[in-house]
Amino acid sequence: MAVAVGTLKMLADDTRLRLIWALVHGEHSVNELAEHVGVSATGVSQHLAKLRLSQLVETRREGTKIFYWVADDHVRRLVEESLGHADHVEDDREMSEMEEHRVRA
Repeated sequence: MAVAVGTLKMLADDTRLRLIWALVHGEHSVNELAEHVGVSATGVSQHLAKLRLSQLVETRREGTKIFYWVADDHVRRLVEESLGHADHVEDDREMSEMEEHRVRA
């Protein structure tokens, strides 16, 4: 149970979730991720270190660059399902608001 809680806590941070989402779509270097999520390379490195220690991402070195990717399909599915659920909830909320507005009119 503690590992699951720790995993969810790691994904509860907006920047880390955006980093993982980018990594779901392929391997990236720190600088590529920094540009993609709009955070400094130093900040990205700190987040990636936490994700690596939590075994959510893996790395490989190529010269002076370190490349990151999602550790496994469990992480990939967890992120995809979480974001899919968020989209579903958001769509339901928007539909409810539209219906409420229509009823008032």
